[in-house]
Amino acid sequence: MSKTTNKFCPDVRERAVRLVLDTEGQHGSRWRAVVSIAAKIGCSAQTLNDWVKKAEVDSGKRAGVPTELAERMKALERENRELRQGEEGQETVQWIVSPTNEILRKASAYFAMAELDRRSK
Repeated sequence: MSKTTNKFCPDVRERAVRLVLDTEGQHGSRWRAVVSIAAKIGCSAQTLNDWVKKAEVDSGKRAGVPTELAERMKALERENRELRQGEEGQETVQWIVSPTNEILRKASAYFAMAELDRRSK
């Protein structure tokens, strides 16, 4: 989850982006269209401009990582991190178990020898 809250639903975002792209010629520049529409929907111009850029990346009109691919990469990184943590936990357990097994093996051998020595006397 992102640290910020999403105040605007996806439909509002899509409509605002479409308005910017459709009316940028009427306003003279994209930034003027962004400022005008951002004021109407109640968000900052920079936020709306970011939405427009992201929409262009997702549609292939602008270079960058599409949203779907970015989310997939994030999920894979999370899964990778969890797997590594699991492996580290197993290594820790193995590090603890191996010496314990060795101690138990030596103690068993010691007591077995003591039992054999006692019976033969």
